Amino acid sequence: MKAFYTNNNGVIEIPKWNPDCWVSIQDPTDSEKKYLLEELQIPEAFYNDIEDIDERPRIEIEDGWTLIIMRVPIKSDDVKLPFQTIPLGVIFKEDICVTITFYKTEIIADFVSYSQRKNIEIKDNPDLVLRLLLSSSVWYLKYLKQVNQKIKLAEDNLEKSIKNEELQALLQIEKCLVFFITSLKANDVLFQRVKNLKAHKANYDLDLLEDVEIELSQAQDTANIYSNILTGMMDAYASVISNNMNNIMKQMTSISIILMIPTLIASLYGMNVPNGLEESRYGIWILLLVSIILSVLGVLLFKRRRWF
Repeated sequence: MKAFYTNNNGVIEIPKWNPDCWVSIQDPTDSEKKYLLEELQIPEAFYNDIEDIDERPRIEIEDGWTLIIMRVPIKSDDVKLPFQTIPLGVIFKEDICVTITFYKTEIIADFVSYSQRKNIEIKDNPDLVLRLLLSSSVWYLKYLKQVNQKIKLAEDNLEKSIKNEELQALLQIEKCLVFFITSLKANDVLFQRVKNLKAHKANYDLDLLEDVEIELSQAQDTANIYSNILTGMMDAYASVISNNMNNIMKQMTSISIILMIPTLIASLYGMNVPNGLEESRYGIWILLLVSIILSVLGVLLFKRRRWF
């Protein structure tokens, strides 16, 4: 999906490219790729770098072109990984500025809408990068709230019964948090590098820099808190499962010992040796009575020891 934006009391969409406008490309088609490489003549290496789902945030300059890659969060259709992060690249040179992401994301539309509500003007390309970093940090926090809701839901289900499905849900959430924490740390490093670019350092809006730093820090702290809570919860449930298993094994062992008593007596009575009861008409009943008495005594002993 291709869109062109320019400043006019916020960022508004225009029908075609103009110098100094912002070109937004999401999930590019072959024709849009051709437009970027042949008409705008952006470096193909930059385009391929952004296409790599595992590309890390960084800054690269080549032949006058500048590439800045950040990682932004998206909600995934994959049930096993409900949230993940993807690279969003900003490529600019003179009067050309392009953002590219190979996945559809809510961040761009939300950023455009927010800029119109607040009448935000984009001063230059680094200013756009900083505002996109700010917007991505806000969306990290939004998705982290949804992650927290999923943690609470899984916790409620686990309190009712410990099943593999609930434990797997927690593992999936933990994987999402790992992606978030790693990407936020990388975005923070990127922010420090962008902030210290000598060519643009004097033109930065100090309030904007402070906002980006605060939101990034808050997103990192929130992700770390949820990750620690989730880790502690999983450790607690692992201890509960282990304790339940120990109790079951203790009960099974106790039952085996109690069942062994009549088996042992019957085995001794059945041996082909004189025992004084082989001629008695009450021999079998005496053995049954002794077996029952010893079994009952065994049960009482185990209950007293709280092995049942």
